Amino acid sequence: MARVGLREWLAIAPVIASGRLSRYGNGDGGPLTRFETAFSKSFGVKHVLTTSSGTGALIAALVAAGIGPGDEVLVPAYTWIATAAAPLAVGAVPVLVEIDQTLTIDPADILRKITPNTRAIIPVHMANMVCDMDSIMRIAREHGLLVIEDACQAVGLSYKGRRAGTIGDIGAFSFNQFKNISIGEGGAIVTNDDHFFARARMYHDIGSVFRGHLDNANEPLLPGINMKASQIQGAMLNVQLKKLDPMVRRMRRRYDALSRILEDGGELHVGPHNDRANAAGLHVIFDSEEEAKSFAARNKRGVYRLHDSSRHVYTFWQPILEQRAIHPKMNPFAWAERKIDYSPNACPRSLDILKRTCRIGLGENYPLPLMQYFARKMARQNATPERNLVATPGIS
Repeated sequence: MARVGLREWLAIAPVIASGRLSRYGNGDGGPLTRFETAFSKSFGVKHVLTTSSGTGALIAALVAAGIGPGDEVLVPAYTWIATAAAPLAVGAVPVLVEIDQTLTIDPADILRKITPNTRAIIPVHMANMVCDMDSIMRIAREHGLLVIEDACQAVGLSYKGRRAGTIGDIGAFSFNQFKNISIGEGGAIVTNDDHFFARARMYHDIGSVFRGHLDNANEPLLPGINMKASQIQGAMLNVQLKKLDPMVRRMRRRYDALSRILEDGGELHVGPHNDRANAAGLHVIFDSEEEAKSFAARNKRGVYRLHDSSRHVYTFWQPILEQRAIHPKMNPFAWAERKIDYSPNACPRSLDILKRTCRIGLGENYPLPLMQYFARKMARQNATPERNLVATPGIS
């Protein structure tokens, strides 16, 4: 979670004084436009569009990609519910896919879940752990599917030299209070595709009102909604973006230091990563649910069992499991061409992994020496001969 402080206060003040708090159309060189230009350069992507939230970014990305009624979108069983709810907002339905021990979507189960109705995959870079994008992109291209990356929980992270969120057809980011860039609420869409960008921009800004501001007048006008960010958010984003890379580097150093202590001193199995060289999320996998519960109970500071973070586990997504809709005549579940499994047992392997896994925070709020002290304490507690923890090979 990024910190907000004096520099953000100072950046906001001139925007408030100017009286120009909103942006219309393609921009006026204000804080939002400056942020999008800087983000585009930093992330190596052609188009950036700031939105009012990460959820809004996901919905606008699906609209841009032309996803709609009757379509199926593959989503992981472990993510924030917005990933699964966004397809419903455009009339499509989510299909739950197992995760693997990296805590990200399992490419092998993606293959099992593809049907003639599948249109897109939303891989989620969960809790600063990046997906196996090589496998996902290969599967998508072989089956003619779109890839909409959900990088809301991994802003600034990289996969094999490329920023998470810039590898697929479209990427979505969140700048919520608890994210790596934090402005309270906010989001962004990125893409290298001119058509997708034009559609997303029209949809996020009422659609048909600002034809004169749009670069591509050949794009048919779309009816949209308002999910614009404000210039105040833009001012904060410019400050936060400058903090991002140094913060990610600190997170990686903390991961390296703490994972070594846990592996070498405590017989603990640090969970695998799809790109360990860029790892910035730390989790420990146990042989049993009881061991994970015990570890979390003994180490309450910055440690929790993933299954206990209920809102991120599909079994707690009540509106989706019960296939509810905002109106009976606007029910994407009724438009689906087949019966999809939304039972609590839909992804048993994911539940098993989450029940046996604890996440360890990398604590920007604590100095590294203190975090190392906590890690040594955890290691000592688990360095006992009778423990038989899983020894799953790492993923590089």
